[in-house]
Amino acid sequence: MRVEHEYFRQGAWTYLAAWDVHRAKLFGHCEKKSGIAPTDRLIAEVMRREPYKSAKRVFWIMDNCSAHRGQKAVDRIRSRWPNALLVHTPVHASWINQIEIYFSIVQRRVLTPKLVKRRSNTSQNWELRITGTHYGYSEFAEM
Repeated sequence: MRVEHEYFRQGAWTYLAAWDVHRAKLFGHCEKKSGIAPTDRLIAEVMRREPYKSAKRVFWIMDNCSAHRGQKAVDRIRSRWPNALLVHTPVHASWINQIEIYFSIVQRRVLTPKLVKRRSNTSQNWELRITGTHYGYSEFAEM
């Protein structure tokens, strides 16, 4: 027997982030919902800066979310940013993606029920933490 479950966001924010493993630099921002446009905004935020803008190749390691899954996503991203190479993690193996490790820290250390009281506070909290300050892994782990 197959059981379907409906998922309703009920106002939850989406936090999108990119992690430069060579420079320990984090890029991220909150969006009201996920999808192709928010993903492309994050990629654009990174790719318009140096050294990514002029790099020969910039590898984007991504999970198999519908916003960036398959050859269509590879072609879309490559057409906008010719030096961006999209690489997908194996299905059910997001734990090998470094940004997923960061997300697990965020979930345990920042997004606890006692700290997050309401949606607007969460977005402002994240924007304050992210704007102007990009945490390296060790810095973030100490927060």
